[in-house]
Amino acid sequence: MSNKPSKQLIQRAVVIMVVTCIIGFGAGFFGLINAQLINGEKYRQKAEVQQLSDKTINAERGTIYDRNMNILSQSANVWKVYINPSKIKKEEVKVDVTKGLCEILELEYDTVYKKASQSKYGYVSIKTQVENDVKLEVVEFIRANKGYNEIIGIDPDTKRYYPYMTFASTVLGFTGADDTGRSGLEYFYDETLTGVSGRIITAKNALQGDMPTKYESTYDAKQGTSLVLTIDQVIQYYLDKGLERAVTDFDASYGYGIVMDVKTGAILAMSTKPDFDPNEPYEVINPKVLESLEEIQDEEEKKKVLSDARYAQWRNRTISDTYEPGSVFKVVTAAAAIEENLVSDDEMFNCAGNIKIADRTYHCHKRDGHGTENFTQALMNSCNPVFVTVGQRLGVEKFFKYFEAFGFAETTGVDLPAEAAPAANVTYHTANKMGIVELSSSSFGQSFQVSPIQMINAVSAIGNGGKLMRPYIVSSMLDENKNTISVTSPKVKRQVISEKTASKVSEMMEAVATSGTAKNAYVAGYRVAGKTGTSQKLTSRGKYIASFSGFAPTNDPQIAILIVVDEPSSGVYTGGAVAAPVAAEVLEETLKYLNIEPQYTPEELARLDVKTPKLIGRTVPDAVKELKAKGFTVKTIGNGETVLNQTPAYNQVLPKDGLVVLYTDDKKETTKTKVPVLTGMSLAEVNRNAVAAGVNIKISGFTSGSDIVSYRQSVAPDTEVEMGTMVTISFKSNAGVSDLA
Repeated sequence: MSNKPSKQLIQRAVVIMVVTCIIGFGAGFFGLINAQLINGEKYRQKAEVQQLSDKTINAERGTIYDRNMNILSQSANVWKVYINPSKIKKEEVKVDVTKGLCEILELEYDTVYKKASQSKYGYVSIKTQVENDVKLEVVEFIRANKGYNEIIGIDPDTKRYYPYMTFASTVLGFTGADDTGRSGLEYFYDETLTGVSGRIITAKNALQGDMPTKYESTYDAKQGTSLVLTIDQVIQYYLDKGLERAVTDFDASYGYGIVMDVKTGAILAMSTKPDFDPNEPYEVINPKVLESLEEIQDEEEKKKVLSDARYAQWRNRTISDTYEPGSVFKVVTAAAAIEENLVSDDEMFNCAGNIKIADRTYHCHKRDGHGTENFTQALMNSCNPVFVTVGQRLGVEKFFKYFEAFGFAETTGVDLPAEAAPAANVTYHTANKMGIVELSSSSFGQSFQVSPIQMINAVSAIGNGGKLMRPYIVSSMLDENKNTISVTSPKVKRQVISEKTASKVSEMMEAVATSGTAKNAYVAGYRVAGKTGTSQKLTSRGKYIASFSGFAPTNDPQIAILIVVDEPSSGVYTGGAVAAPVAAEVLEETLKYLNIEPQYTPEELARLDVKTPKLIGRTVPDAVKELKAKGFTVKTIGNGETVLNQTPAYNQVLPKDGLVVLYTDDKKETTKTKVPVLTGMSLAEVNRNAVAAGVNIKISGFTSGSDIVSYRQSVAPDTEVEMGTMVTISFKSNAGVSDLA
């Protein structure tokens, strides 16, 4: 029998071999197709993860400057600490690394241990934005432990700093831990400020270690675009200071305000108090809120209150809040009536203390009436019945025409986030829904709401010859080399009223600030135009919003101002008594800072301060003679014949009857005195007490009339000072400044 395989068996074996080869090569071929074509990208990415280390270099955000190039917000170099869990082979090493990093970086043990246990990863971030002193501790920890340099690494990172802390914080906003804007300009311009991140790509060896530097590619980060604001650091400081005082003095919930360039719409200052520190944005600093938090026992309730408080302190109320403007709005009604020739200069009105429209009776704040008065006097007196009458003359269509024209039915378009949007028949009445009653209340600023930015923009239009501007806060943008890449041009939205009408209303507003309800906004040497407002809060019975808005100088308006004090609770709550004095302080300091030349009236010139002469080295009789000739009071200390020292020093400004102390003995000690209480007094009483104590006074604020009273002194009572020291005393009137029915 033959041992040779049969032909049939050979054929069968060949078939099996061919099929096996086809299946084998087919599977391989399919595997190649699957790996390269179908899932090629997926496997390529897996390979890259295994073969490459790709680290991100965070780009610095653009810097935010004020208009004089003072830095308000800036990114700085910090560090990111990371670990390579794939290099941790022993449990005791994992525990030691975790403990060490937790202690240095002040982190929770469980969080870091969990990250250290992710052994399949070669890069896990532990903490970002690490300061340099902490980074050095990490470096020392690595050096002290052999092999930890392969486990723990440090990369460059960036962190946002706000050098002036709470300064303009609700305007600037803040960034989160991920370096993205969360509020304010940081949020609104986040895409512009954010730079382009860089990368460090490094090849890995088979043991997942980094290859030599020659296998490394670095792509540098590119800094974001910088912003130059219209905000002026000095003017912002004046506004902040004034609002902080108002909140404290009147025990108010909030104070907020805006200073604007009348002719361009550029915002020079914008503030909300209390606010927050954007370096520590989650820390609540409002003392009233902190006090209420301490009283809450339930933890869940406390968390909610704390969360609400954080959002509240980040809120830019000049943009996002709305309120009933009250009598400030009367300047808009006046402008509309004059533009439509519905009121003449010589027309006389009669205020009986109230006026009845349909089923409503509208009262004047002076219940027995103002009697006969012209239109200017009606504005000075903030007389509701007259403005109801004028509103009726305008009628619904014409009233709403100017309401829209002055911008109250639209947003201003300011380049800030969360601007309150007017809602038809919710925040204001449209013409087709406005009846005679709504028209009457609207004519003197009630039954509708506006935002502070809308109100100051409308008042600025009166000071700007009738042109309504679009407010803006970013004046230009710079690249990383500080080259200008864009500039914001002022934009006129429309001509609201004629220049003639604007001039007439400005004159009327000046009369209000000179002798009317806004007289506490008076500033010696500068013509101020303004109007006060007091409105009762609809949601809180017995709580009010006091406000003032105006511009200066009236003859050539440069700056407009709005001051709002929300819920003053000290017993004084009208705009004339609460907001106008704040406006006067801010206006006086700002106008002087801007080098706007004062123009004094003869009466003001008679009260002007005088600079002290240079007296050191002169004989006592000669010095005394000159001082008395200038109207100064003189006190000589010592028995010498020559003046060796003087207080105040040479070229200091004093009132004409101020005290100058001459020292004639060769002693370094100067005579001290204690500052007395100088508030709550008439001008004569302040003078008398100051002279008796041996201190000088500088008078600020409204000082005309017999009803003025001092309400603030720059040096606290009982403070020991050099005899002759200057103490600024602020005065205001509490009579004739009410505008609330």
